[in-house]
Amino acid sequence: MRLSIIVPVYNMAAGGKLNYCLDSLLFQKLEDYEIIAVDDKSTDESLEILREYERRYPNKMRVIASPENQRQGGAKNVGMDAAQGEWIGFVDSDDWISSEMFSKLLAKADSTGADVVGCDYLLTEKLGKEEGNIEVNNWPEQTGILDDDKYRKLILDPGSMVIKIYKRALFEDNHIRFPEKMFYEDNAIGVLPLLYAGRFERVEECLYFYYQHQASTVHTVNMSRLNDRVKAAQIYLEECKSRGFYEKYKGEIDYKVFELGYRNTVFSYMQSVKRVSYGYLVQMKRFLKEYVPDFSDNIYYEKYMDRENKKLIGMHMKSTLLFIVYYKLLQTYRAVRYGKR
Repeated sequence: MRLSIIVPVYNMAAGGKLNYCLDSLLFQKLEDYEIIAVDDKSTDESLEILREYERRYPNKMRVIASPENQRQGGAKNVGMDAAQGEWIGFVDSDDWISSEMFSKLLAKADSTGADVVGCDYLLTEKLGKEEGNIEVNNWPEQTGILDDDKYRKLILDPGSMVIKIYKRALFEDNHIRFPEKMFYEDNAIGVLPLLYAGRFERVEECLYFYYQHQASTVHTVNMSRLNDRVKAAQIYLEECKSRGFYEKYKGEIDYKVFELGYRNTVFSYMQSVKRVSYGYLVQMKRFLKEYVPDFSDNIYYEKYMDRENKKLIGMHMKSTLLFIVYYKLLQTYRAVRYGKR
C-alpha cells in the first residue's frame, strides 16, 4: 500500500462538511491508497455518513468506530495502528484537499528521497470555496538534507501536520504516538517525526483548504482547551528530553515551550475572559518559572518578542495584580481609541 490517509471524525455531519472532505479524498489522482476514517464516538450522524461511504467505496474507505471519545490524538493513533501504507497523511474532517495533493507530494518524495513532504494551505471561511488567505507553511531554508541548522529552524516552526506526508516508519520505528483525550495533540509531538527525518521537502503550491468556522479548535477558547495547551507544552518538553533532543537544541525547545505553554495561553486567556482569575495567572507564572526559568535570556525571546509583550510579561513576573490592572486598562484604551476611528 502506497499511502494511508487518516481522518479523525467527530460530529462533522452538519452543513455537508464531512461529505465535502470525503469527496475530496476519494477522487485523488493517485492509485494504491486507503482512507482510514476513525469516528471518535460522534453524537450526530457522522458515523452513518462514514458507513455509507464505506459501502459505496469499499476498495478505498475503511471506517473504524471508536468505543469511546479519545479526541483527535486518540483517533489518529487508532488510524495509525490500522494503517498499511508506506506513507501516511492526516486530514481534518472539516477541511478538504486538492485532487492532486497527495500525487504531487509523493512525486516530490520520489524525486528527492525525502522522508517528509509538505505544501501550503489556504484559510477559507466558505465551505467549498477556494478563496481566502494562502499560508506559506515552512520555507526553503528548512528543506533538503537536514542538519543541525535546519533542525533548529524546524523546531522553531515545524508547520502544520495536516499539509504533510510522512514515511510511516518515522512513527513506527521511533514509537511516536499522539497524546489522547486532549486538544493540541499536534503541538505536543508534531516536531518529533521531523527530528527523526533525514530529508524534508515541500511543494510550493496551495493544496490543502482549511475551513475556518466557529466550531474549529482555534476559534474556541475555554479553560479546558487552555489547560490542554499547557499540557501539550509539558508533553513536548518531556518527549524532547526523553528522546535526547533537549541537550542539543535547548534554546529552541525552551522557546517553543514558553510560546505554547505560556505566551499563547496567557494572552488567549486575557483576550477572551471577562472576569480574570488571579489564581489562574499565578498558576501560569509558576508554570513558566518551573519549566522555562531562564526564558528572558533566551536568544529567541529577544529576537521574536516585541517590546510591548516583553513589558507585559516582565510585569506579570513581578506582580500578577499589576499585570491584570495594566492589561485591562490597555484593553480599554485600545477599545476607545480604535472604536472612535
